[in-house]
Amino acid sequence: MAHMNQKKPPMGGMGPGPAHGGGPAEKPKDFKNTTKKLIKNYLANYKFAIAIVILFAVGSTIFSIVGPKILGNATTEVYTGIMSKLSGGAGINFEKIAEILLTLLALYLISASFSFIQGFVMTGVSQKITYRLRNDIARKINRMPMHYFDKKTHGEVLSIITNDIDTISQNLNQSITQIITSICTIIGILIMMFSISWLMTLISLFILPVAAFIVKVIVGKSQKYFQAQQEYLGHVNGQVEEIYGGHTIVKAFNGEKQALEEFEKANDTLYHSAWKSQFLSGLIHPVMNFVGNIGYVAVAILGGYLAVKGRITVGNIQSFIQYNKQFTQPINQIAQVSSMLQAMVAAAERVFIFLEEPEEVQTSDNKVSTKDLKGNITFDHVMFGYDDDKIIIHDFNAKVKDGQKIAIVGPTGAGKTTMVKLLMRFYDVNSGEILIDGHNIQDFDRGELRKMFGMVLQDTWLFGGTIKDNIKYGKPDATDNEVIEAAKAAHVHHFIKTLPKSYDMVIGEESSNISAGQKQLMTIARVILTDPKILILDEATSSIDTRTEQQIQSAMDNLMKGRTSFIIAHRLSTIRNADLILVMDHGDIVEQGTHDELLAKDGFYAKLYNSQFEECEDEIE
Repeated sequence: MAHMNQKKPPMGGMGPGPAHGGGPAEKPKDFKNTTKKLIKNYLANYKFAIAIVILFAVGSTIFSIVGPKILGNATTEVYTGIMSKLSGGAGINFEKIAEILLTLLALYLISASFSFIQGFVMTGVSQKITYRLRNDIARKINRMPMHYFDKKTHGEVLSIITNDIDTISQNLNQSITQIITSICTIIGILIMMFSISWLMTLISLFILPVAAFIVKVIVGKSQKYFQAQQEYLGHVNGQVEEIYGGHTIVKAFNGEKQALEEFEKANDTLYHSAWKSQFLSGLIHPVMNFVGNIGYVAVAILGGYLAVKGRITVGNIQSFIQYNKQFTQPINQIAQVSSMLQAMVAAAERVFIFLEEPEEVQTSDNKVSTKDLKGNITFDHVMFGYDDDKIIIHDFNAKVKDGQKIAIVGPTGAGKTTMVKLLMRFYDVNSGEILIDGHNIQDFDRGELRKMFGMVLQDTWLFGGTIKDNIKYGKPDATDNEVIEAAKAAHVHHFIKTLPKSYDMVIGEESSNISAGQKQLMTIARVILTDPKILILDEATSSIDTRTEQQIQSAMDNLMKGRTSFIIAHRLSTIRNADLILVMDHGDIVEQGTHDELLAKDGFYAKLYNSQFEECEDEIE
């Protein structure tokens, strides 16, 4: 996009950015209750540590505040000595100045030590709270019902675990200490300023509402531009992601010009809103400096007048100007902290909403052991819908004997995969029941029930780690020989041995040369190793070429002997030898029987089969 039009910014250029860290802070919906939960459930466990933080933060601030007053005494001593020397006196008392400076150095060292201790303790507290929150979320995810993740994108859940927890961690560490030190600094500086001159203090305080009014006006005008900037930033980001995500399509249809025009339009709108927001927010700092400098001039003039009258010393004027400069810092810090607190509580609110989501019941009151079960399965008038008002399985009935190979076929959306999810209790039925050897599956602990199943999905999923670890995922205590035998049964052993590190090769960047079919074979080896009582193959060979499919078919047949097996298949040619074929349409079984019986009926299955057969012939031609 090198040829994109270059536009010059309007006069004034880009501002340096907002003085207080950006656009308006995100606000929580319920600040009070969320803060209570954070304090009660997490911060309350570290009362002693937080008390130490408060104590040392106050101490650090006090020792730091006293410094300018003592330094002013040194200045007064130098001034007095010079004036004494000019009038024929003893001159500057360097011993007393050295004593003052050593005292000042000691105070600053104590202040720095206190600051270090409170920072060390508070960092520990914030990281322990973050550690607990991450653990709570990790445990919560494993107890969440599947339907929660149907309604949330992976990005939303990931954002809670990463962005929101990091926001809590960083802001918690900074906000507590800053609030304490800022409040102490404001109070301490006011006391010291009043102790020097109440009249000069009143003049300094009079400047504050003037500055606050100007800042309020600027922020009020810039806020709408910040909001527009964030909105159009989202548009631009989304457009970039869409264009470059589908870059091949853009080029294939010569859509570069149109894409560029759309981008320029959105980018131009973003540019103008961003320029205005940044310029206006950039005014805050120079305006505050201007108002502050007016205050310094007023203080200097009044201080000089009071010094001439003998009401204050030269050192006191110096100390007062230092305090005056420091006075606005804690006010700005409190403004920053308020934004940080809002962002932190908003993040905590999302975390607590997630942690308070209803969980699926993991255990059963009438616990049944799966030890001696064979795998006879009955679907008795099963009705189910992902939403109560959208039923997709209406009245499903089927009886499966242990050891049988059951194929479930039907068009897309017929409910094939849903039946498998119900069988493994990823979801619970709305009505009816599913029985294993006469026991309702709701009478088993979910974890115990799922140990009976081995599952190969259409989408392959390999975790970060070695190939060996991935195959051992369902049986971590498996020996190397067992892993190799499982890989051989899945016809993937030979391929693994050709890899640079064989079974110890790490899945990730090193595995870019592993095809989807080979990854699927590894997931099949994973299931073979667990030796389950019931097998579920959900379009398991969809990513495997015809030759590889033929290779594993015999291994699958051997694996399925003596086990109840459910095969969800798109290619009907792969399930001809099934003991029973259940033909589904719109959530119900419309036909059932063997391959030959269903073809003889010349019904729904026959039409599906013949349509695929015709497609194959067309491909051959």
